[in-house]
Amino acid sequence: MTGHGDGYTASGASINNNSHLLVELAGLLYEGRPDGELTVMARVPRTHHEVSEALDAFARFSKDQYLDTVSFLAALSTKLRTAAGNYAEVDHATDEQFRKILLSGRFVPAEDRWSQ
Repeated sequence: MTGHGDGYTASGASINNNSHLLVELAGLLYEGRPDGELTVMARVPRTHHEVSEALDAFARFSKDQYLDTVSFLAALSTKLRTAAGNYAEVDHATDEQFRKILLSGRFVPAEDRWSQ
């Protein structure tokens, strides 16, 4: 189940494996999420209020970006899984049509083709 065109190769199994890798990566990233305790330790009175505010703003921004990345990887995995399913359907349909031609076709030698 592979297709070729313009130097690119597609394989349903490869697409599906990559989708599994992406969702696994998203899961590992989520499990290793940043520790919120680090920003708590840098609050007033332990640090100057400007440092505390800057660190809090950075922590909120980075958390947002981090969750966006995890969500993006999970969504991309879903799209790849769907693409693999669609690829398998098209590949199967093409294979069936080709088999029908081979099974119901009739070979006519080149020299006899003009006479028919």
